[in-house]
Amino acid sequence: MQGHRQSEPFLELLTLLTFTLTLLFSGCAGLLGTNSVPRTSSTTVTPSHSPTPSAVADSCPSVLFSSEVTCYTPLQLRQYYGFEPLIQRGYTGRGQTIIDIVSFGSPTLQQDLDVFSRRFQLPLIKVQVIEPIQKPEYDPHHDKSGWAAETELDVEIIHALAPEANIVVLVSPIAETEGTVGLPEFRQLIQYAIDHHLGTIVSQSWGASEVTLEDAAGRQEVQQWNALLQRATLEEHMTFFSSSGDNGATDYADLNMSRLSPKATTNFAADLPWVTSVGGTTLLRQGNQVREIGWNRSGGGFSSLFPQPSYQKLLPASTQAAFQGRRGIPDVAAAADPDTNLAFYFRGVWETVGGTSASAPMWAALAAIANQMAGHPLGFLNPALYTIATSVNYQRDFHDITVGDNSVYQGVNVPGYRAGQGWDAVTGLGSPNAQFLIPDLLQAQATLAASGQ
Repeated sequence: MQGHRQSEPFLELLTLLTFTLTLLFSGCAGLLGTNSVPRTSSTTVTPSHSPTPSAVADSCPSVLFSSEVTCYTPLQLRQYYGFEPLIQRGYTGRGQTIIDIVSFGSPTLQQDLDVFSRRFQLPLIKVQVIEPIQKPEYDPHHDKSGWAAETELDVEIIHALAPEANIVVLVSPIAETEGTVGLPEFRQLIQYAIDHHLGTIVSQSWGASEVTLEDAAGRQEVQQWNALLQRATLEEHMTFFSSSGDNGATDYADLNMSRLSPKATTNFAADLPWVTSVGGTTLLRQGNQVREIGWNRSGGGFSSLFPQPSYQKLLPASTQAAFQGRRGIPDVAAAADPDTNLAFYFRGVWETVGGTSASAPMWAALAAIANQMAGHPLGFLNPALYTIATSVNYQRDFHDITVGDNSVYQGVNVPGYRAGQGWDAVTGLGSPNAQFLIPDLLQAQATLAASGQ
């Protein structure tokens, strides 16, 4: 739900409620994703065959129908992003576990997921919710409702695209907002996941503006995260995804999230070099055809905290010129524009939703299917993703997004970046065509491992 910012669930909920009232008579509610309001020997997996989806699974609930509303179902997303051919071969994420890191969680998560699953003919799964941190609750912005929506969005998106993957929700009693608030507790959750071997894929739909982390305390916290995720990826073979944010080329400048920075900035934890940062796109339907462009609020740019990692140095010199030695964000992208209208069930109501809080779990689902196909955890994906981007298979494995701009001219004047061929600071390398990308990802990982990289 990083549709509005990575750590403001309450403000995001206000957006939802306002939009719900505006469109009450058309039966549509919009929730702007926010990553602020509310991650060697190979065994062959023998897949089973999934049944062909029915017309019901291919249609949105009637309450969402309107002449002004386009809704995308789980099946339609799986088809567009190339998941469905793999799912029909039995690659559903079975045997894999995705960990979702959130504040507060949602008391209606399981019952809402069950309704969502039945409506779209998905397997009924039991989500494991763990609250290992014993601290008094801290919710300064009264964001629990927004975080509940964030939690359910993450889980429903993961389940929609990797329907047999296990999902573990790790819950902090501390609201993650801006600056270091909530970050030590989230770091503690990741350490808990490592210590208890809960899973190898982590999805994070939250974030803090780099501007609020530039002081000594912020930099110290960031470095602790960097060290932890480096160990987790390289030693524990874990994969981390973070939404890139929903404020385009800038983000909040203060701890109260009351004003945007007048200079370009990026998001933490999407800026970590050990994270696969996920930006946002807009899906445009024209008849039976779908076209994808960069979402104008997709978080993207260049980090002031981290240098350019070696895998981004594989990009062409003409692309690298903009990096100036800095970490570029995002790495990849998927549907995030609220106007894309992803079907979403929350607290007894069908709604539509967006934000990079939706696109990050999509990639987490892809990783679950990739791990199932490989027969082992793939771990750190970025070197392989960028290797593919320099190969002849790039245009087949990715939807290269070449249209879009994430400049911000609301309250501040922050010229952003344009989407273009290859990597760009709006959509990264682009969105996946999973049926081709995953096999090539496995091959690239194996090649890199054989060469000692």
